[in-house]
Amino acid sequence: MSVWMLTVAMLLVPMDRAQSDHLRAYGLTYWVVQQGLPASWILNYRGGSFLLSDLPTVRQKCTLMGVTCIPVSDAEVARIRAEIPRENMEELKLEKAPKVAVYVPPYAEPWDDAVTLALDYAGIPYDRIYDRDILEGALDRYDWLHLHHVDFSGQFGKFGQYAGQRWYQERKRMEEALARQYGFRRVADLKLAVAKRIKAFVRRGGFLFAMCSAPITLDVALAAEGVDIVDAFYDGTPVDPDYASRLDYSKTLAFTNFQVFPAPFLYEHTDVDVTQEAIRRGEKAHFLLRSFSAKVDQVPAILTQDHTRAIREFLGQDTGFRRSKLKPGVVILADVPGTDEVKYLYGAYGEGFFSFLGGHDPEDFQHLVGDPPTDLSRHVHSPGYRLILNNILFPSARRKPLKT
Repeated sequence: MSVWMLTVAMLLVPMDRAQSDHLRAYGLTYWVVQQGLPASWILNYRGGSFLLSDLPTVRQKCTLMGVTCIPVSDAEVARIRAEIPRENMEELKLEKAPKVAVYVPPYAEPWDDAVTLALDYAGIPYDRIYDRDILEGALDRYDWLHLHHVDFSGQFGKFGQYAGQRWYQERKRMEEALARQYGFRRVADLKLAVAKRIKAFVRRGGFLFAMCSAPITLDVALAAEGVDIVDAFYDGTPVDPDYASRLDYSKTLAFTNFQVFPAPFLYEHTDVDVTQEAIRRGEKAHFLLRSFSAKVDQVPAILTQDHTRAIREFLGQDTGFRRSKLKPGVVILADVPGTDEVKYLYGAYGEGFFSFLGGHDPEDFQHLVGDPPTDLSRHVHSPGYRLILNNILFPSARRKPLKT
């Protein structure tokens, strides 16, 4: 080994436009942390860069994954660290590779999940779990949970127009059978029990990341405990006539004072969603990430690391969240300026955190039922997928205590 090689202390993984594969850079960093090797995340430095151990195995992994890794000497590392106190930056140690679970049904669905696509492409390991696993205590084994295109309200995604399709019938049959197996009268009761377990997971210190229909329907299920908001089309029982006045918003995580829409063929679940407005704005619209202090607001700073602040809009069953429906204390991470749309938010509950991102697929403006999965090898610089991966690494970061 040359003298130059011996003087190199660390590898810089730049996350600005010099990076050859932004998405796999997260997988590389996860792998380094998983090996128990020193690693850190420098918030707001060149797009939120990583500093990794300079070992032959790490260099080899960089090459195999196609990730740009720059050898930096001890002097260069010292220069970067001297810059941090003077700028809106912070270096956080990455100490633990979080144990990741993704809520995925055991039956085939006619759409993909952006988070599983991101995890698979980045090479980050995860387990697939569903209602049975959660009811039997599986969440105790995980640090991080993702929910995507799921309907916790018990209305089967409000896909009544697809009732004649085989995939819909199989989904309904399996979920009704599982509800009966666990002694629940309706699928809505089963989903409420699961939603309450997920809420408890966050309260105990877990991290929840949800997209598309999951964020809103999770809160709908929690608010509607003891109230029938599901039309007879879905469960054979009528909606409670006074359902609107009986919703309990004190039980929700992020949203309040919303109206639910029991109509079986109305695609929206509530008036929280802004999909119709987003459709009118069109696919040239962008949402903007807000800027946060890396030293004071470390959680939102972590969740918004990116190489651009403007990100193209993308739709979902729930595209974004109406800001007037947010609970006090919920932090807006990204929105569409001049509109009522909040695209990305986070909040604290108990000892844990939750983060919600509207929309279905950051690289597909209108991902329709039956469309093929997005090929992430064609979107290695996707700023929207970076938001997903920020969330995955979030539990690894040891956040520094604030000075009082």
